[in-house]
Amino acid sequence: MKIDPKEALSKLAKSPSPFLTVFGHGTLSVEVYRPNKVDLQQPHNRDEVYMVISGSGTFLNGKETVAFGPGDFLFVPAGREHRFLDFTDDFATWVLFYGPDGGENTI
Repeated sequence: MKIDPKEALSKLAKSPSPFLTVFGHGTLSVEVYRPNKVDLQQPHNRDEVYMVISGSGTFLNGKETVAFGPGDFLFVPAGREHRFLDFTDDFATWVLFYGPDGGENTI
C-alpha cells in the first residue's frame, strides 16, 4: 500500500479539521496533520510518531524543545505534553498512533 502525501494533503484541505485519518491496521492509525498557525494538541493516550512532510519549526516534547524540518522523526510517549511551535505556513506531518492505551511497556 502507498499513500501519497500530496493526495493526503489535498483530501485534508477539504476537511474542516486540521487532521485526517488516512490508514488503519490493528492498533496502528495514520493521520496527516496540518495545524493552522497554532497547534492546540493535548496529550494522547497512545504512543505516537511524527514524520515531518514539509515545513520547519520547533517541537515541545515534555520539557525538551528541538528544531525540526522535512524528514525528521519525532517520538512522543503516551500522556506526554507536546506541540509544534513557531512552525512555517507549509508545515505538515504524518502522525502514527499505535499500541495500547497508556503506551507500550518498556523494559
